[in-house]
This record gives sequence, C-alpha cells and structure tokens, in this order.
Amino acid sequence: MKLGILFSGGKDSTLAVWIAKKEGYELGCLISVVSRNKESFMFHVPSIKSVVAQADVMGVPLILKETTGVREKELIDLDIAIEEARDRFGIEGVVTGAVCSVYQASRVQKICNKLGLECFNPLWQKDQVELLRELIAEKFEVIVVGVAAYPLDEKFLGREVDSEFINEMVRLKEKFDINPAGEGGEFESFVLDCPLFERGLEVKSFEDFGEGNSWRREIETE
Repeated sequence: MKLGILFSGGKDSTLAVWIAKKEGYELGCLISVVSRNKESFMFHVPSIKSVVAQADVMGVPLILKETTGVREKELIDLDIAIEEARDRFGIEGVVTGAVCSVYQASRVQKICNKLGLECFNPLWQKDQVELLRELIAEKFEVIVVGVAAYPLDEKFLGREVDSEFINEMVRLKEKFDINPAGEGGEFESFVLDCPLFERGLEVKSFEDFGEGNSWRREIETE
C-alpha cells in the first residue's frame, strides 16, 4: 500500500515514517503544512520549513501547504493537501505521528474517511519514555526546537534527545507532571539524521524567539 505521511520534521512523524517503511509500506509522499499561526492547535510550527531539506535527503516527494492557522479552518488546507497527495501520487492511506492527541487523530481520521483513505497511527498510545528510547535505539539524531511549558526554557533549545535528556524528562515528569515526550506541547523537535536519510543534516544557522518558558528555534540546515 502506498502511503502519504503527515510530516512535521519532528521525532514522532519521522519515527512513524520509519515504522511504516520497516513494515513494508511504500512511501508515496510527505505532506507538510506551514502555519502562520505560531499557536496552531493542529500543526508543528518551529523550523517547519526545514522539512524541505529532510524530504530531499529522504528522496521522497513533498507536498508543502500553507495555512493561516485559524482553528478548525486550518483543517480545510490539510484536506486540500491530502487530496492533492491522493490525486498526484496515488496514496491509499495516511500515516500520522499521533501518540495521544485525540484532537489531531480524530480530525485526520475524518478527512481520510471523506477521501476514502486508510488512516494509520503507528505510535498511538505508545509509552512516551519508550518512544524516546526507541529513537536512540533506531539511531535517530533529534534536537529540541521549541519549548512551551515550565520549567523548560531557552536553555533546552538545541538539546539533543539522548539518554541524559530522557533521564531529565523522567525526573521532570515526576516533579511537574509533564509529558516526557512533549505530547502536551511541552517541547517540539527536529530530526537531523535517521535511517531514512541518505545523509545527516547539520544546523547551518538559527534564530531563537520567545520569552520565559515559551521559545522556538528556527534553523537552517545544510
């Protein structure tokens, strides 16, 4: 079966691609939505435009769609992008990196039902600490590009998701009851390398924006 991947460039959507690939599915295209709303309910925002570089090193076509990011209305743009993927690349299903967001998963499912496509959520209800450990086991190189929860702050930007990071997130979960894999929006990530890439990416430059416990890093890669 040929699949389209809802792709943000972060750890969850990229891991979902890798799982689909390992299970023998054909990767038809990546589908990414660039939201002008930095507080989008539906879409990953930090460094989203760098998905172009990721698609290039994956050798997979990319559909890039812009949206104003108005809540619920942004789903119209997602619908258009998925329909384009179906018509241009013949996809028969859509893969998401949803882990526990009913808001996101239910809305993608509704679009897939409308367009006659299957919907796959290979990470659904996966233990979040296990998910982080799987990234390391599968040799993913992942960095933090956004934070939005106390006690995370600008010092977390650029941090690599490694064993030390995981242990710290487990401690913060116990103390502050946050989601260790960022499923509550606590942090956003970007994948620099993984088994899907022909070569790893490097951060060429970046700019940081934010204050307090809300920060994002916009990176350029090479």
